[in-house]
Amino acid sequence: MAISTDRNVSGIKLGVNQQLSVGIVGATGAVGKELLQILDQRQFPIKEVRAFASSRSAGSFVEFQSATLTVEGLQEDRFAGLDIVFFSAGAARSKEWAPIAVRASALVIDNSSAFRMDEGVPLIIPEINWNSVKPESRILAVPNCTAIVLLMAIAPLRALGKIKRIIVSTYQSASGAGAAAMEELRSQTASFLHGEEAIPVVFPHPYAFNLFSHNTQINDAGYNEEESKVIEESRKILGQADLKVNVTCIRVPVLRAHSESITVEFEGQAPSEDSVREVLSKAPGVRVVDDRAGNHFPMPLEASGGDDVLVGRIRKDLSNENALCLFACGDQLRKGAALNAVQIAEKWFSM
Repeated sequence: MAISTDRNVSGIKLGVNQQLSVGIVGATGAVGKELLQILDQRQFPIKEVRAFASSRSAGSFVEFQSATLTVEGLQEDRFAGLDIVFFSAGAARSKEWAPIAVRASALVIDNSSAFRMDEGVPLIIPEINWNSVKPESRILAVPNCTAIVLLMAIAPLRALGKIKRIIVSTYQSASGAGAAAMEELRSQTASFLHGEEAIPVVFPHPYAFNLFSHNTQINDAGYNEEESKVIEESRKILGQADLKVNVTCIRVPVLRAHSESITVEFEGQAPSEDSVREVLSKAPGVRVVDDRAGNHFPMPLEASGGDDVLVGRIRKDLSNENALCLFACGDQLRKGAALNAVQIAEKWFSM
């Protein structure tokens, strides 16, 4: 399957008719399917696409453009000839199979947590820290979706002063836990509205018309794994090992798009609201939604399916003259995962 291209596509600088062979591990999952859509939408210069998944899904089919792709099981010789492999199948599979793909001369872009905190692996949000990528890098990690939404909203503010501390509370959608979680929310909602019992399967608690602490293990300090990821990854991406970060991550009954209430404390007096709006309005990948008169601010429904992180509720923290508050929403499946991965690929092949 080929897309004829003799021009720059989405910033990619390739020779005339030069195209790429692409593999997607986890192609049957929510992020894998989103990757296929985004590759098509952004006219990524593709020679062929091959879909991979677990042996359980091998032999099934996924759609790409006008073609039906047969899903292949993972084997050591399957990566030969691929220029780039996107991994979206969980940390265990990435740790096992990504090095094999690299040995087959493919660039790996990994959506799992497998390599994010590896000192030798760049953890990349292209709009923020592309300078962390080196020509010899062969595995590039996509950050946690919650960290991406957070940092897209606050990283541009570094132009206004050094950030000292971040406090964030998240309202995380079902899409962050994959297609099965999204279906559980749909089915539980239908059951509840019909007066039937909503039985949890994917999550430990009823999901419809409920919210609960993020469903990951709690450490000795009382923080769950999601919260720890946001703290560690934010420090790595911003290059601030001493950055103070406090996070509370909550699941809410929303299908797509994570929302976050953010307080940013600066080393000195916080910048003006107008300067914050101006900086954010010029930041790539960010759209300011901050209509006080209409009480219209970022909402997950409006962020769903979009590429931008929506930022609003921009206001001074009345309890701290050095801090200001924001509210942000971003589509977890797109900028929080698949889109960020494709943007990394686009920039890599434009170097």
